[in-house]
Formats: sequence, C-alpha cells, structure tokens
Amino acid sequence: MPGNVYCVIPTFTPESTLLDLASGLSSQCPLLVVDDASPCTSDGVLRQVGALPGVDVIKHSTNAGIGRGLNDGLAVARDAGCAWLLTVDQDTDVPAGYVTTLIEAARRLSTCEVPLGALAAGSVTIAGASMRYPGHALDCQGMNVASTEEIVQSGTLWNVDAVTAFGGFNEALGMDAVDAHACLRLREAGLVVATVTDLEINHRIGSAQPVTIKGRNPIFLTGHSPERRTSMVRNRLALFPSEFRQSPQHAFRTLRRVLVNQAGGLIVETDKWSKASGSLRGLIPSRKR
Repeated sequence: MPGNVYCVIPTFTPESTLLDLASGLSSQCPLLVVDDASPCTSDGVLRQVGALPGVDVIKHSTNAGIGRGLNDGLAVARDAGCAWLLTVDQDTDVPAGYVTTLIEAARRLSTCEVPLGALAAGSVTIAGASMRYPGHALDCQGMNVASTEEIVQSGTLWNVDAVTAFGGFNEALGMDAVDAHACLRLREAGLVVATVTDLEINHRIGSAQPVTIKGRNPIFLTGHSPERRTSMVRNRLALFPSEFRQSPQHAFRTLRRVLVNQAGGLIVETDKWSKASGSLRGLIPSRKR
C-alpha cells in the first residue's frame, strides 16, 4: 500500500457502485467519503461503505457543493501528515493499482526536480469517447508524463501543502470549475499540473453525448439542469481573465468548449427554453463572491 496519500470521494445520492469504488481505493490508501446531504434513501449505501476497513464516512446535513467535501478530505490528509490527496468522484472508475501508479510517478518527477502541484491520468473516457489533455512532454527518466493547464479533479493527486497554501478548494464555486480554479492557483504559484499520458480513467456524466469538431478532443453535451448551466457559464467566465493571463490559448479553448456545450445542448436536449435561460443567467456575475 503506498504511503503518504489520503483519498476522498465526495458523494451525493450515491448508487451501489460506490461500494466497489470505495473497496478498491481503500485497499490502496485510507479513504474518506463525504456526503453532501443526500436524502435518506442513500443511507443504506453509505452504511455499507462505512463498514469497509479503512473507510470513514461524513454526512453533512446541508448541501454546499463539491468544494466542501474536497476540503474535508484536504484537512484529514493534512492532519494525517500526508503529502498527497487523491480526489475521486462517485461516478468514476479507476484501474487497479491506480494510486500506486500516480504515487510512483510523483516520486520520480520529484527526483527530476519537477515542482508538482497536481497529477492525473492523461485521458478520461466519457460515454465511450476518450478526451486527452493537451500538454507538453516532460523530460524525466523516460516517463510518459506531460504538463498541462487544467485537469478534472476526479482521479487527481493533489499536493496537500500547495493546495492548503492558497486556501483550499473554492467552495463558493459550488459544483463547477472547482478543479479549474485549483489548477489556476497552482500554476500561479509556479507549480506544474501534469498527467501520466498512458493512464486512463472512466467517468460517467448522466446523459453525456460526445461531439467531435474537426477531429479535436470531444466536447460533451452533458444534459445538465438549467441551474447547473448557470453555474457552468458563470464560473468559467469568472475565471477567464486570470486564465487568459496565464495562457490565452487555454482560456479560449475552454470558452469554446463551454459555448459548444451550451449551444449544442439546446439543439439535441429537451426543455430547451429553460436551459437556454439557465445559460443566459450565467452571464450575470454572482453577488455572492
């Protein structure tokens, strides 16, 4: 079992598949499951998960978004003296030995004096389509590793000290772009966001449909609610100025992905007008921040 790493799975209305995910991860490192105020119908699954060796479960009484669950994991990892926090969504499947692979890659990158802030699999398969992160190869012991601008938080190994230094994951963002904000802050601190390019995870997003434009990475029409569309647009626009200063190419690539997701969803999904309204509401800055 690799040391120096803790894992957290934030959940909301988890299904029975959580049991297999938690069992596989807890055999590799200590695991915290943080539930974001699911209805009582999820209590049975959470009790089963909590009975697994090496697993602790926290169930919050109010729903606050994914950032709080990630920060709960960050605090536990820090208190345990762990250098790394692995964050995994309840609807992600990781290959056997995933934790060991990431920890070994992080160790080797350290010997090459790469200031690592976060490390993830190089590709994510969603709805049968593979999304690969754009990046630049890192020269380190012949490893298949690359630097990139942004990775999704599910399946990512985070540098505990580095994330703690900028105040942890941004809970004000709710559900969307929490990972993008963390990657941005790491890069601002001069740290590297990297991927193991030949490592892959599978992720499920509701009724996601992949759309490929001119052979590029697929963009996924996610089927999200009007409220989530508001959050997705608003949060990405809020991050755009800082992302542009870091990497104009990445900033515009992200904006294109968001716009295609919103526009494409209006063509193929149901309840078009309410979803269009949700997207338009995202153009109005939030007064909470």
